[in-house]
Amino acid sequence: MTALTTANDWPDTTAIDDEARRVLRRLVEPGACLAVAEGMEKAVIVREGEDGNTIRTGTVDSIIAESMALRDWIACTASGRVLRYRITTAGRTALKTLLAASENEKARASSDEDADDRRGRPTVAESPLSMLARRRDRDGSRFLAPDMVRAGERLREEFEIASMGSVPEGGWEALLTASVPSDGSLRGAEGAQARLAAALADLGPGLGDIVLRVCCQLEGLESVEKRMGWAARSGKIVLRIALERLARHFERESVAGGGLIG
Repeated sequence: MTALTTANDWPDTTAIDDEARRVLRRLVEPGACLAVAEGMEKAVIVREGEDGNTIRTGTVDSIIAESMALRDWIACTASGRVLRYRITTAGRTALKTLLAASENEKARASSDEDADDRRGRPTVAESPLSMLARRRDRDGSRFLAPDMVRAGERLREEFEIASMGSVPEGGWEALLTASVPSDGSLRGAEGAQARLAAALADLGPGLGDIVLRVCCQLEGLESVEKRMGWAARSGKIVLRIALERLARHFERESVAGGGLIG
């Protein structure tokens, strides 16, 4: 990675921990690695599938990636024009510590939060979407098309960046019916929240609910079905419909100049 020029370039500990929690949680997933190209300001998190295809699941400033490498949370496993880093044992331990600290902070901020809801979400485990992405129909075709998986992963990244800011009034579910600002110049957590709100509002209640809970909050399908009052094993069908709609939403945004996650 490119060396830092001055001490002032180095992010503070809180910024590193916030980003590391998001990035390490991605890197702990099977087939995931962090790709860094010389001179690039952003490193890319990708997940390599069993079929050899890769899906981008996130981005991170190279300076944050460097700080994680210096802490031995990630290690280079492939050199060349593009360096590839994977999570280390120390990184897995750090992730558990960071997640525990985050949960404790949330519990202190909202003592009446439903503990069962927190237990129903995976912490360091594989995400529900990545598990479902491996499922195949009876004819051998993939249950979720690659563009659907990419859409779900993009929504999750927007959610994770938005989570670094303030929780919207009424909670994240309020974004399902929120009025969406048209200012495309918004960046950081505020911009991510605006893009997240636009996507969820486009899907509306029901479809928006399931992608928010499964893709963003990492809630299992059985838990979502129970919460929403749906029939057993219907969640995966509703999720597939929602992801198809979500993929079309992001495609329209790109055509309109929305671009990639910033």
